Formats: sequence, C-alpha cells, structure tokens
Amino acid sequence: MCEGCGDCSVKSNCLSVEPLETEFGRKRAINQSSCNKDFSCLKGFCPSFVTVEGGRLRKGRSAAKSDADFGPLPEPALPTLETPYGVLVTGIGGTGVITIGQILGVAAHLEGKGVTVLDMSGLAQKYGAVMSHVQVASKPESLAATRIDTGGASLVIGCDLVVTASTDAIAKMAPGQTRALVNASVTPTAEFVRNPDWQLPGSNLEQDIAEACGRGNAAFVAATKIATGLMGDAIATNMFMLGYAYQSGWVPVSAASLERAIELNGVAVEFNQQSFLWGRRAAVDLERVERLAKPADVVAIGEHFSRTLDELVERRVQLLTAYQDARYGERYRALVQRVKEREQAIAGSTKLTEAVARYYAKLLAYKDEYEVARLHADGALQQKIAGMFEGDYKLFFHLSPPLLARTDPNTGEPRKLRFGAWMLPVFKVLKSLKGLRGTALDPFGHTAERRTERALIAEYESTVERLLEKLAPANHALAVQIACIPEDIRGFGHVKNRNLAAARKKHEELMARFDAAKAERAAA
Repeated sequence: MCEGCGDCSVKSNCLSVEPLETEFGRKRAINQSSCNKDFSCLKGFCPSFVTVEGGRLRKGRSAAKSDADFGPLPEPALPTLETPYGVLVTGIGGTGVITIGQILGVAAHLEGKGVTVLDMSGLAQKYGAVMSHVQVASKPESLAATRIDTGGASLVIGCDLVVTASTDAIAKMAPGQTRALVNASVTPTAEFVRNPDWQLPGSNLEQDIAEACGRGNAAFVAATKIATGLMGDAIATNMFMLGYAYQSGWVPVSAASLERAIELNGVAVEFNQQSFLWGRRAAVDLERVERLAKPADVVAIGEHFSRTLDELVERRVQLLTAYQDARYGERYRALVQRVKEREQAIAGSTKLTEAVARYYAKLLAYKDEYEVARLHADGALQQKIAGMFEGDYKLFFHLSPPLLARTDPNTGEPRKLRFGAWMLPVFKVLKSLKGLRGTALDPFGHTAERRTERALIAEYESTVERLLEKLAPANHALAVQIACIPEDIRGFGHVKNRNLAAARKKHEELMARFDAAKAERAAA
C-alpha cells in the first residue's frame, strides 16, 4: 500500500518510521519498539496506516524454549588484565548504551577490579550518538585515565553501525589491538525524515571498521533483528550484544558478575538477563538462534527480490492480473517485450527494459479505491498482523474517502477518518467491483486524480515509443533515466500532485536533452 512518499515522516518528524526495501520499491514501516505512540505519523496522507489496539507484540518461538533445550553454555576464557582493558560501547541515545557501560562497571567493581566509566552523551537525546568508555584493570591504581586513548580500545561493542564507523569511534581502534562486535542492523539517521531516498553514507561502513581493527577482528551480527524476534522488543539489542561479546571471550568480567549487575540495576531484570543469555547462545550457534528468532506463524510475503529480469516481469504480470485481469497483465508484458527486443538490438543491454518493467507496472497499478480495498482485504494484511501481534486486539483503518472526507480548514488538506474492523467486509465488496475501474459506471473514475492517473499511463507508453524510435548507444543511459521518472511520482492526493509536478519538470528537461542529442548526431 505504502508509496514511500515520506509524508508520514514529514508530519511526524519521527525516526521510528523506517525505510523498508521491497520488491516493489522502498516502503515505510513503523519500528514497534522505539515508537513513542503519539500517532503523529497517522497524519500522513496515506491509506496504508492500520492501528492495532490491545494485544501485545508476538515473540519468537524462543519463548517456548527452556535452558535445557540449549544445554549448558561453555564458559569462555576471559581476557587477561596485564594492562588496562578498554571497552568502547557505541550506539544511539535511548537504546541503553549507557546502561551497558554501567553494567560493565558494576560487574568489574563486584570482582574487586579497578574500573572507570565515562559516558560521552554530549547533547545527544533520543537517536543522538552516544559512547561509553569503560576501562577495566586488575587493580584501581593501574588506571591513569578515564577516556580511551587513540587506538586504545581492546573491545568495541558497536550497537549502531553508523556511530561505530564515525571518526571518533574509528580513532579508538587499532589493527591487532581491537576486537569489534557490531550490530549490522541499520537504524536510519535524521536525514531520512527529510529525504525519502536516503541511503547509508557512501563509504562501506563495515569495511571501514574491519580495516580499523585488522583482518578477522571484527564481527557483524544483525542484532536488532534477532533480539527483537527473540524478545519482542528492540531494546533487548544492546544486552544481546553484551552477551555475544562475553561468550566470544572479549569481556574481562564473569557472567555471574554481569548477571548480578543486571539484577542490581533493578530495571527489567528478567528481560535483560534473558537478552544477555540469548546473546551468549548466538555466539555459540548463531544459525540456530536466527531460526528461533523468526516469529511463529509469520507469513513469508515477498521475502526475496527478483533475481532475473524474467522473474521481475512475471511477478508484475501476476500483480496486474490480480489488480484488473489477465488482459491487463498481457498489455504490460507486450510493451516490456518490445523494449527488450529493441534494446538488445541497439545497446545489448537490459537496463532500459528493467526500468520500463518496474515503472510501467507502477503506473498501471495506481492505487485507487478498488486497489486499496483489495490490498486491505486479500488476507495478507491480517496474516502479517497475526504474525506480529498476539492476544485480544482490534484493528482500525485510517482513510480519507473522497466522498466522505472533509477539508481541514487549518491545513487545506483532506481529513482522515478512523474506521473499525467492520470495514473489512466493505473492502471485500469494493474489491469485487474492480471491473468498473475506468468505465462510465466507475463512481470514482471521474475525479481529477483518477483521470490524471489514467493519462499518465498513456503518456508513459507514448514516451517509451519515442525512446525506442530514437534509441542509440550514445543516448541509452539518458533513456534509462527518463524511463525511471515514475519512481518520483509517489503518494496520494495532494502529495502525489506535488510530486507529479516535479516529475513532469524533470521529464521535460531530460526529454529536451534526449532530443538535442539526437539532433546533434543527425547534424554531424
């Protein structure tokens, strides 16, 4: 349902609205663990939002597993403390980074060791960069400083990939000196709120960390994904990381002391001790723990991306057949096949074909009232929610039906209304009426938005024909750019209109360049 337009991020300014890469483009998903439940994202003009009231997040199958199923864990050989041992914990504010530093400090104190803890939170609030410097020695007098010096980290527990690859953190690492355990699950930065096309910084962050530590000294684990699946809450991630690092033999205090420190901390004691234990188990048998972390009853929907052009096309033919009918799917296949044959003859490539295959389907499957109803009523949504939540819960849909929604006098935008689960039968009825789409009997098809969406399909078909007519090796890359323009036409209602205006301007500029290049070659 989601178009990836980013209006929900703009309205909420919330980093719990995270990118979700799918076969059909980038979508958005709510991080259930970090969400503060102010529901400001619901103001985003999009029919994809469904709220779940009651119940609770479903945990992975681990909830049914006892310690006996895994058996006793071997105790690792702990690092020696001939010299002070520096542990740098990195992450983002609000996730428990400082708590990890405090747990390590208390555990070392319980063992009579020397320890210093320095938390570098600066002005960081939730999602800001945070670092905790922990130094452990055999006796207090062996410690001369609280801050880990350049190249002085013996262990880095990287709870966030971006922060761990920052200049400040990298400076504490040294080849042959530092071991690093890094959370490979990526948390988006604030830039994603403003830029729906946000990507990680250009450099390879994992490679930067691995080079700073030296070959074989850095381990990367999808800790957030695993810990959330096991414990039902992403806040378990950092304690999971501590358990993994301990079992790997990289933490200079005992498990008993760490567990006692968790107990003395007095916050969610059983939860944190379990998270620590699962981290230890993951260090012993990661594949098994990953299997257990996958919630029971989760339906595998689009788990993999298309691996070939033929698969990409076939999946979209199936989508368009379900969207309208088989003839609609064949209309799509016919144009893609023409592009494929022409491109092979002219450029020996498939990049233009792939672009047309993706974005022609996107325009054909515009999300009108019938499609919104089909996506809500096809059963996949209910199955997905059942895989995420358990207990007695109710569903509510947040929509702005064109015949019912009124304009907000303050914003000038249509208001969204809340509907209960009784809408599911209505969705099924509306879904069955998709045959009316675009006909004289279509009650929604006469709106300006629907007429524009149908016109966009015809315009794209005309553009593709124009590109094929003038296609040459020299303008092939430009043709691919033009074919990808529908990627920018995202959203619903006024949001889509705003993006469409920008896309039309881009289209005019690129087509002018395309035609100019053709004219120059003719003159030559």
